[in-house]
Amino acid sequence: MADAQVAALRSSVARLREVVSRLEDADLTRRAYPTEWTIADVLSHLGSGAIITQRRLEDVLAGVATPDDFAPGVWDEWNAKTPVAQRDDALAADAALLARIEAVTSEEAGARTFAMGPMTLDFTGFVGMRLNEHALHVWDIEVVDDPAATLPRQSAEVVVDNLGLVARFTGRPTGDTTTITVATTDPRRVFTVALEPDAVTFGPGSDAGSADIELPAEAFVRLLYGRLDPEHTPPGEPGAALDVLRRVFPGL
Repeated sequence: MADAQVAALRSSVARLREVVSRLEDADLTRRAYPTEWTIADVLSHLGSGAIITQRRLEDVLAGVATPDDFAPGVWDEWNAKTPVAQRDDALAADAALLARIEAVTSEEAGARTFAMGPMTLDFTGFVGMRLNEHALHVWDIEVVDDPAATLPRQSAEVVVDNLGLVARFTGRPTGDTTTITVATTDPRRVFTVALEPDAVTFGPGSDAGSADIELPAEAFVRLLYGRLDPEHTPPGEPGAALDVLRRVFPGL
């Protein structure tokens, strides 16, 4: 059972509600960290994603396929909402999805797999994908008023072990041929990013003593999601290797 993932998602859902509670209605049209989105857009993305994710969960548990036109219809509906409705409905949908995930029994979780695009996930992976997205988008909102905001450790220590799929989709060859070793703290992990002119390979490393970069785990997570620009990087002088990795992982 995905106990750590569910607990971290529960905490992230509470954090979103806390962050949003500090905003006035007029704040919803301010730019979020992804400059092409407003805060309301981020909330709409989380809310529509919660509706789609819950429908997929229900359908998998029922043994039926989710119609191909379900997600586009949800996106159209949410795009038409006002910013205030996007906020209110997102918080409600977010809480409802969490409650449904928490209600899944061990027997149900162990007997099902979840198709997410080209990926097939177990229940732990399914919850983990929602957590990854949720934690980063909460940060997208929180950092607007708090430039020093970081991902909570409870989320970071789960997400940092679920970065392989993210790296596969966000990694972009730069023309370089090199291997960069990254060590993280809180928790301690080691990763290698191997670059070839037309490929990026991401995986666990073994020797923290020879790491080219050391970062808090939450910062490394943000790096792979394209959210570790110089203004939002922890203090220190990580050097040229970090600049290379910023180009490798420009974000989704």
